[in-house]
Amino acid sequence: MAVARPTRLLSLAVRLLLEPRRNIAVRGSDESLPVVRIPRALQRRQEQRQSGRGGSFPRPVLIRPGPLLVSARRPELNQPARLTLGRWECAPLASGGWKHRRSLRDHFSIERVQQEAPSLSNLSSRGSFVDLGLEPQVLLALQEAAPEVVRPTSVQSRTIPPLLRGRHILCAAETGSGKTLSYLLPLFQRLLKSPDLNSRRSVAPRGLVLVPSRELAEQVQKVAQSLGRYLGLQVIQLGGGLGMSSLKLQLRRRPSADVLVATPGALWKALKSQLIRLAQLSFLVLDEADTLLDESFLELVDYILDKSPIAESPAELEDPFNPRAQLVMVGATFPEGLNQLLSKVTSPDSLTTITSSKLHCIMPHVRQTFMRLKGAEKVTELVQILKQHDRANKTEPSGDVLVFCNSSSTVNWLGYILDDHRIQHLRLQGQMPAAMRTGIFQSFQKGSQKILVCTDIASRGLDSIHVELVINYDFPPTLQDYIHRAGRVGRVGSEVPGAVISFVTHPWDVSLVQKIELAARRRRSLPGLTSSVRDPLPQQA
Repeated sequence: MAVARPTRLLSLAVRLLLEPRRNIAVRGSDESLPVVRIPRALQRRQEQRQSGRGGSFPRPVLIRPGPLLVSARRPELNQPARLTLGRWECAPLASGGWKHRRSLRDHFSIERVQQEAPSLSNLSSRGSFVDLGLEPQVLLALQEAAPEVVRPTSVQSRTIPPLLRGRHILCAAETGSGKTLSYLLPLFQRLLKSPDLNSRRSVAPRGLVLVPSRELAEQVQKVAQSLGRYLGLQVIQLGGGLGMSSLKLQLRRRPSADVLVATPGALWKALKSQLIRLAQLSFLVLDEADTLLDESFLELVDYILDKSPIAESPAELEDPFNPRAQLVMVGATFPEGLNQLLSKVTSPDSLTTITSSKLHCIMPHVRQTFMRLKGAEKVTELVQILKQHDRANKTEPSGDVLVFCNSSSTVNWLGYILDDHRIQHLRLQGQMPAAMRTGIFQSFQKGSQKILVCTDIASRGLDSIHVELVINYDFPPTLQDYIHRAGRVGRVGSEVPGAVISFVTHPWDVSLVQKIELAARRRRSLPGLTSSVRDPLPQQA
């Protein structure tokens, strides 16, 4: 009896299962059948499984010969160097799926497509500084101070002539294109022609170069002093982080300065205490102008500009007994909305704007690699890269390494880890005391250590021709910061080609990487940095 009951249940189940099929079979051909909708993703997955069971192999990826512009881990996402995407053309990105956790350990590179810096690619072999209108005395000083500088870059060729005609200049050019000499040479020539009316009782410089950091002030002062030594002009530097007693002592030592290189904070203190007067100013330079006009410096810079007698037109520069200042603003990035900030300084229409062809673009002569990593994997990857670089340096001399972090605490923490791995390095961050920061970057430039772990204070304007590798341990928060960091390699006069490696961790990092990759594939400037700078040709005065 117990065996018969399961048999009946089984036969009943079979009958119920077969009943619908019988009903369908006896229906007429005109009656509609029930529709079962299968998700498309499930269909693709089933097709892939069936193709795998059948023994068929995946379709091979067609790789065309020739150099690549973008090389990815998946070959189907490569882009040949001869191909450029249209402005509105869409293409699959190597970083397209990087916001998903399954994309970890993925990577791609933007390859080098030319050998030399863009500022040198269009340089004529017949061009010289003599053709730009510089005086023989200034040319001789340049030859003595920098004998390796033989020909002007394209930025210098376009900037120096209008400056000598007395025009206000806004120069926007890529990093490492020679912007410092573009304004220093006309500055010294103007000071040589104009009389010195200073009574020497107080510091009243005739030339002022305003920079955002004391490291950049040290660098500009070094270049200007090497030129001024042969021209009989005094150059002093006023860096931040000093108290009033130190400022007074520093200014009393050399009260007869012709050119002052200063940071906004230190100069603001000196002006408030009446240690410096700007009444005799005839040349004013805002180096890294986009940083100086940022909210962090804007209040200080506004006060300094109010104390500066800026000329309204080139005609006002001709009066030797009523000196007026010629305004020069230079930088590697000028983001959107800059014209609103410039209106507080002078009329944007009075500026002659000079831009380079590769402004705000991905540098075509530097290889840039992006690696999708977990936060916990970054230290291991960094240590492996640094040790590999050290092994390569033992067999063949190589360049230096810059490791960028987003905060001072990360610099200190990462430095302790490198100490544990016995990797020698230097550290540079904004919270260091002034006495400790002084000379750190200069000692790195001289080669005392091969590795510098730093924040963005080492990314603005500092010359680094010996740097071979930039590592973004923390991905920069903005595209402007990425341009400045990547600009530490591949500079004019660099001895090594240079490369950039970026660790990509957060979803907001991925969003920036996708913008960079799309701009590189289209060979266009980075978004958000293009609409504020116009490009008229220099006008005759």
